[in-house]
Amino acid sequence: QVQLVESGGGSVQSGGSLRLSCEASGGTYSAYCMGWFRQAPGKEREGVAAIDSDGSTTYADSVKGRFSIAQDNAKNTLYLQMNSLKPEDTAMYYCAADPALIGHCSASQILIIHPAYGGYWGQGTQVTVSS
Repeated sequence: QVQLVESGGGSVQSGGSLRLSCEASGGTYSAYCMGWFRQAPGKEREGVAAIDSDGSTTYADSVKGRFSIAQDNAKNTLYLQMNSLKPEDTAMYYCAADPALIGHCSASQILIIHPAYGGYWGQGTQVTVSS
């Protein structure tokens, strides 16, 4: 059973940076489509970034050039480096993983990952950006 645990959220001012981490246990990390999605109060979930098993990455247009996703297979940890943060980045950020999406892994596909269908979510970490 794969478990994902996020950390690194917090409160920052506009223009600041944060690095989120997602530590995975119980699975072969490199064999999954991994990514991040976020959800702000009253808004729909948004796929933010994804990394496929071959290391290819995709990003939502809203974060391109500001966010960077990476993984350390030796540590079974996924990262999301967030720079030039804006108030509209305020949301709960979730790590997600699914072995079935290998080869079709993208920021938008992250949204179809669901625990009821063989995927995995973490518990989320809050990011708050003040102006």
